[in-house]
Amino acid sequence: MNEETYTEYMLVVAQVFEVIAAAVLMVGLFFAAFVSLRLWARSRSGSAAYKLMRQTFGGVLLLSLEILVAGDLIRTVAVAPTLDNVIVLGLIVLIRTFLSFSLEIEIDGVPPWRKALVSGATVISQAQKNARDVPDTPSSDGAA
Repeated sequence: MNEETYTEYMLVVAQVFEVIAAAVLMVGLFFAAFVSLRLWARSRSGSAAYKLMRQTFGGVLLLSLEILVAGDLIRTVAVAPTLDNVIVLGLIVLIRTFLSFSLEIEIDGVPPWRKALVSGATVISQAQKNARDVPDTPSSDGAA
């Protein structure tokens, strides 16, 4: 395989990654809308459906950003690994990393370094502690 053929092949591979990222966005949008509408139809809770839509589509956005970074990486490293292209790639990755970081905070509600505070085990532990701290209330029949 000569250099021109290799370059053309790698450009096609990078474009395939971009098409996949766009397809993930489209399918993810429809999926997020479907599950959100289904939740709304069952619960009639607009806020719950909205939250589900944001979380679901946020995850889709994160996935598509990662796929786009892979395409950019292939294009830069395999096609034209010049210093200028590597610097541009670095800036693109930096911007997309910031976007991914921001999306994760939006989806989870906490920065990644504080996720342990809202993990399942921590939430269960806190719920048990809260249950123990609830003062005993007299029963409704008057018996203690």
